[in-house]
Amino acid sequence: MARSVYVTGIDRGDGRQAVELGVMELLTRQVDRVGVFRPLVHAGAPGERGTDHVVELLRARYRLDLRQDELYGLSYEEAAALQAAQGQDELVSTLVERFRAVERGCQAVLVLGTDFADTNIPDELAFNARLANEFGAWVLPVVGGHDEDAQAVVAEVRNAHRAYRDLGCSTLAMIANRVAPGAKQQVLRGLAEKLPIPAYVIPEELALAAPTVAQLVDATGAEVLLGDAAGLARDVRGFVFGGAMLPTFLPALTEGALVVTPGDRADLLIGSLAAHAAGAPPIAGVLLTLGQHPGPNVLALAARLAPGTPVAVVPEGSWLTAAALTHLEGKLTSAGPRKAEIALGLFELHVDTAELTSRIELSRTERVTPMMFEHALLERARAGRRRVVLPEGTEERVLRAAEILLRRNICDLTLLGDPETVRRKAAGLGIDLPQPDPAADRAQLQIVDPATSPLRQQFAELYAKLRAHKGMTVELALDVVTDVSYFGTLMVQEGIADGMVSGAVHSTAATIRPAFEVIKTAPGAAIVSSVFFMCLADKVLVYGDCAVNPDPDAQQLADIAVQSADTAAQFGVEPRVAMLSYSTGTSGSGADVDKVRKATEIVRALRPDLLVEGPIQYDAAVDAHVAATKLPGSPVAGRATVLVFPDLNTGNNTYKAVQRSAGAVAVGPVLQGLRKPVNDLSRGALVEDIVNTVAITAIQAQNPGPPQNP
Repeated sequence: MARSVYVTGIDRGDGRQAVELGVMELLTRQVDRVGVFRPLVHAGAPGERGTDHVVELLRARYRLDLRQDELYGLSYEEAAALQAAQGQDELVSTLVERFRAVERGCQAVLVLGTDFADTNIPDELAFNARLANEFGAWVLPVVGGHDEDAQAVVAEVRNAHRAYRDLGCSTLAMIANRVAPGAKQQVLRGLAEKLPIPAYVIPEELALAAPTVAQLVDATGAEVLLGDAAGLARDVRGFVFGGAMLPTFLPALTEGALVVTPGDRADLLIGSLAAHAAGAPPIAGVLLTLGQHPGPNVLALAARLAPGTPVAVVPEGSWLTAAALTHLEGKLTSAGPRKAEIALGLFELHVDTAELTSRIELSRTERVTPMMFEHALLERARAGRRRVVLPEGTEERVLRAAEILLRRNICDLTLLGDPETVRRKAAGLGIDLPQPDPAADRAQLQIVDPATSPLRQQFAELYAKLRAHKGMTVELALDVVTDVSYFGTLMVQEGIADGMVSGAVHSTAATIRPAFEVIKTAPGAAIVSSVFFMCLADKVLVYGDCAVNPDPDAQQLADIAVQSADTAAQFGVEPRVAMLSYSTGTSGSGADVDKVRKATEIVRALRPDLLVEGPIQYDAAVDAHVAATKLPGSPVAGRATVLVFPDLNTGNNTYKAVQRSAGAVAVGPVLQGLRKPVNDLSRGALVEDIVNTVAITAIQAQNPGPPQNP
């Protein structure tokens, strides 16, 4: 039977969507088949059951293998009709039957309780408790603390715990959510004294409560005149209603504000966007009222002043528009992944997920899915937080990845670039980069300009010393070290950063060359090589070398195999090494096969502790049936986890073929053989690729791995 968690509340406004997302993340780290079930959902169009934005977010984000109709029990209208006609017992029986259909195909199920919003359910708390009991689920109540003092929050959590306990529920823990940050510790102390189960306190996060521009556009039925997807995803942190003349109006602009002004005030429209472009507090966008459209010349100027910044128009006046906007709050939706990352970061920072997992009594599955591997990377990086330097501090994908890494508390970051430029670029993209706060228990951000940093002179002297044999002088080095790749590499060399990730806009050579010159190879490593973690449907394989060495000789190939095996072990993959060739065992001959055979012998001599087989064909390495015919009795054949390719041509084409044809997730390239971790990105890297690579770099910095043999 699946283990189930029923997340519920006691009233509206508790922000439990963040908790639901956090629990889903926790479950998917442990097992690969997780289901979601919403017993009751608000109806959509007449005659339709409707959908729920949180359920659809979870379905998309976690790639749930469930039909949409399986995710929902009944609409509230259907439930009311069934209860009126046949009683609550029949209603509950129907919902239990639909829940069991989901549970049968899953190892764990997250159940989302009723939302206490226009539900027409008498004693809604008792109804949720009964469903949880009938489902055999743990109950995780969430109590909202918005605008409440510490004593009131403690009292409400105690009352909720007592209510669910008295109704016979197995309560997993209690969560007080949206608590004033200054009241968190007082609430924690109060709950620790008065509750027999774990209690967690999650403080209010303005970035979650704030609606996006897109949400406001939907709520008002506005027509979007300008703006891209990134602009519409910006948070709206306040409103500035424009009626004054421009000199009086401009000082009222605040960061993240939505400017609301009549559509005929072209001066305020252009003034707001010009101030935004000039570095004044970046606004979220402009909403024009009274149905007035600016002329084409004004719109063209507006588009040039602040590209991507939303400008929309509504037919109503400012009063009615203000009434429609005032009470809107942020939502977690599949269209806004940024808020989901913020919510997860908040949950992981303030909830003891290890304790919660142990109480659910979930054991990790032996299968390792791509999502589980990626989760494990983030967990390990977070557990021993390191500092990673990202030289490409003004690149959009890097900035988006940086926000996720910081929000999820994965590692401390240093971005290279002019601080004002970096923050202005981030604000223009709707990205919230935190200010440094050493007292805060979370990942910290530092922005460093190599051209003006006090480290420039120190790095120039160090680089000149390291490259003196090439004629380098301090005067020349002062220019060299302003290059972000060199500056970042020198930060790693000097221990100011623990690792570096670059390559989103720089070439591989620009990323790796400084590492060769400054950091150099690790003791016992003949060369620098790379691996890809190939996340297949149910396991992770390690491919090396698919990115660095074009045609390694036997000694180099052996070095690649040893490095790849050590990297695999460092990331939880038991190394069984297959030295790949176009023939298996003694069936073939020729220079290419002989190279692989010799490399295999070298590996066995260097590392007798490793399981290694070669030469061996790919099918014999990974398919047990083929292995039984071609190499019976081999401890590697059919079970290989580390696959070493004879050359770059074979390796690079194979990893791409498997990635595209088998739908595998390729994480890498991960560089190995350097004294300190530096990793290169593909220039086509996605935001999630950057997040994964930074996490891998942080893990490499935690533990450089077993020493290489000479």
